[in-house]
Amino acid sequence: MSSTIVAGLDGSPESLAAAEWAAREALRTDARLHLVHAWLWHPYVYGPPAGVSVPPPSEDPRREGAERLPRDTAAKLAADHPGLSVTGERVAEQPVPALLAAAEGAELLVLGSRGLGGVAGFLTGSVAQALVARSRTPIVLVRADAGPEPSAREEVVLGLDLEHPDASVIAFAFRAAARRATDLHVVHGWSLPPYYGYSGASDAETDQQLLAQAQQQLGEVLAPWQEKFPAVGLREQAVIGGAGRHLVEAAREAALVVVGRRNRTSPVGAHVGPVTQAVLHHSTAPVAVVPHD
Repeated sequence: MSSTIVAGLDGSPESLAAAEWAAREALRTDARLHLVHAWLWHPYVYGPPAGVSVPPPSEDPRREGAERLPRDTAAKLAADHPGLSVTGERVAEQPVPALLAAAEGAELLVLGSRGLGGVAGFLTGSVAQALVARSRTPIVLVRADAGPEPSAREEVVLGLDLEHPDASVIAFAFRAAARRATDLHVVHGWSLPPYYGYSGASDAETDQQLLAQAQQQLGEVLAPWQEKFPAVGLREQAVIGGAGRHLVEAAREAALVVVGRRNRTSPVGAHVGPVTQAVLHHSTAPVAVVPHD
């Protein structure tokens, strides 16, 4: 049985761009695409103003539009992408629980993300933030100006945490690069151990030694994956400090940026790490957030 990709749909340019991206990915992976539009009809609580006629729920144009949106979008995508298996439905529920439920068992959940006006980057809304923090399914966020299918020369970028090098995150990135017949650029950020800062013992030679150790560890972690995906060209980059800024820079020439998110909670709710936050807010490429234990 083929896998399923779910795309959240609300009629905005961002969600339509996400649906288009999801359609291309579904064809690339031989998956079924399912569009979900979560919309609840809210009747007048106190009644309409005097003299104003309100249509019954079955004739409400807003409800009719909500019913048409996933159906019409599915039809357009099917026409634009021959061979695509696509369905659409309107779910009478709030967006977060509706999309979490729809994504259970799916390969991917794809969402639109608003740009920061004239500043390149993401401004993830409350729905996207909640889904990224809670979903157990990988999520891809797509900007409205994502544009057409990127060139095959555009690489996939992976932000890799060597303290927790989860196999599902690495595998996701290698598969994405293999499907696009492109290279994988792996970025790892590292910092000096705390005792170097306390003692003031750090110098250029020590930095180079520690950098060489980080690069060696990076190569050791990736070597088995390179054997599994020999056709994927691999570029490894170990950088001093947080990887967020370097990932954002690499995203300018990327088809996709892949980051991980550990499945853990804090007293104030689910946690999204600082590197993932930086990439979500500033990447110009689609971003895949892969949850892991």
